[in-house]
Amino acid sequence: MNRTRGQVRAAVLAVVSLAAAFLVSCTPGNGQPPGPAPDIDHHNITVWTTETLPDRMAKLRAVIEDFTAATGVKADLVGVPSHRFNQVMASSAASGDLPDVMASLSLGQVRTMAASGHINSAANAAIVQSLGEQTWAARALELTRHNGQQLAVPGSAWHQLVYYRKDLFAKAGLKAPRTYADLVAAARTLDSPALAGIVAANKTGQAFTQQSFEHVAQGNGCEMVDAKGGISFDSPQCVAALRFYRDLLKNYSVPGIQDIDSVRSAYFAGKAAMAIWPTNMLDELAGTRTDARPGCAECIKDPLFLARNTGVVAGLQGPDGERPAHFGEVVSWTVTADSDAEPARRFVEYFLTGGYADWLAIAPEERIPVRSGSTANPAEYAEAWMSTQVAAGRTERLGSVYARDVLSTLLQGANDLERWGIVEGHGELAGAAMTELPIARAVGDVAAGRAEPQAAATKAAASLRSMLKSMK
Repeated sequence: MNRTRGQVRAAVLAVVSLAAAFLVSCTPGNGQPPGPAPDIDHHNITVWTTETLPDRMAKLRAVIEDFTAATGVKADLVGVPSHRFNQVMASSAASGDLPDVMASLSLGQVRTMAASGHINSAANAAIVQSLGEQTWAARALELTRHNGQQLAVPGSAWHQLVYYRKDLFAKAGLKAPRTYADLVAAARTLDSPALAGIVAANKTGQAFTQQSFEHVAQGNGCEMVDAKGGISFDSPQCVAALRFYRDLLKNYSVPGIQDIDSVRSAYFAGKAAMAIWPTNMLDELAGTRTDARPGCAECIKDPLFLARNTGVVAGLQGPDGERPAHFGEVVSWTVTADSDAEPARRFVEYFLTGGYADWLAIAPEERIPVRSGSTANPAEYAEAWMSTQVAAGRTERLGSVYARDVLSTLLQGANDLERWGIVEGHGELAGAAMTELPIARAVGDVAAGRAEPQAAATKAAASLRSMLKSMK
């Protein structure tokens, strides 16, 4: 990191905790990895990552070793647990000890760093321009920009999805559930005493409940914050989305409370025709976890039955929505304002070129490329991702387990990705909402019959306005 600055900004970072997730010299704009540059001082740079699991850290260090071999620049990797990110960032900024590069940043964390002046947006923009802006999913770039500044360089995404049983849909003559009407038609047709039409979270005290509802609500034009920065959760679109979510679960789902584990369990047991869950389920559907394996009747003879008979939909559209939308996360790199910019840029660039496929392969179910290829080979990284192992120690590849249409939906999913409050400049509020859960409470109260949709939306909006006021 650059320790020659006369002054370092010291700012207390506002608390933001969003689903965590889940680097360039002047190179030719052909998307190729940077080569050694003898005129660069090859001292160490420091890289922070919020992904602190030992196996992931080890795999990341292996890619860093390849980077050092290719460029001569050494990088010290430091793991910072997500729950301590804001605290560590604040203290490091105050002491002038920020890293050169931040890895695995959520959209909310990016906005918080930017608000405190800790981002080198010029370096980030140079990376995007050098590698070719057209090689990224446009939406991923939009979500990591503000007022024309490139706050971060998007690396991957994960999506909330509607998983559905293709075999049951085909037998019933149903089309993929891409709209509210499609969801209702499929759930009504397939629901029976032995099979729930759909399962989705409704537990009051879980961020996963808001995540699941946000996934459904955004397609109906429901926004937490409007374009002018005002709270809009009590809008007709949000009230209608709450009513739709309630009726869907009341009429065509399992009774009682559903949470992150029970939703997955019902689908894995073959007791639900549809489920709302993130892309993290992809490896588990292939039977990679001993504690969460598919247990449907057909799975006994064919462990991959459910994986091969599952379809996915990313963007949903409701009657009041202008276009499909869905919940998800973009995981990014950023060069910090206190960095040794040149080696930091080279580091990020390497991880989006020569080291990109290896980095994606660390957790392919969570790291869907938002850069499909280079300018010379536009499908290079998408193809590499599809050929990665489903999980460590397994011989099956994503492309051999899942149908091409499933993988294509995932790769194109970033185009419909939305996040409440991010582009409106209220990432701090979005993080606080995920912590204090006023929207999850509204969903739980409506689903349990404790409140009508309008009353619940009004109460949640009041809580959000109070939270927003306290941040000013």
